[in-house]
Amino acid sequence: MTSDSANPAAGTGTIQVTFVTNNGKSVTAPVDSNLLRVSLREQGGIPFKCGGGICGTCKCLIEKGLENTDAIKPKERKHLTDEQFAAGYRMACQTFLTGDVSVSWTPKPAAAAGRPAATPPAPDSPD
Repeated sequence: MTSDSANPAAGTGTIQVTFVTNNGKSVTAPVDSNLLRVSLREQGGIPFKCGGGICGTCKCLIEKGLENTDAIKPKERKHLTDEQFAAGYRMACQTFLTGDVSVSWTPKPAAAAGRPAATPPAPDSPD
């Protein structure tokens, strides 16, 4: 079996990336694209901070197409366990795509989440 038959995208030069957490937004990208860069370019929504494998913020789950990702990098091993890799987790900034994937992630909390709502001062009440 050739690599082209195992990976139909190999002959076309483009792949499809589906951002499940972003309402299933689907985009095309060149083969061997970096997952985080595709997300940034196409407004896919994968959260990130450093973009270089240092912080681990871009941890995501490859729901479909894990076989279409490249080898796990040493920087990923600092943030993810073998169990997480086996379940399909990768760091988007370190992952290059050779075929179609569907990816999800834990959404960032809203800016106000976790902060108590401001309460106006109680009006003076007559005694």
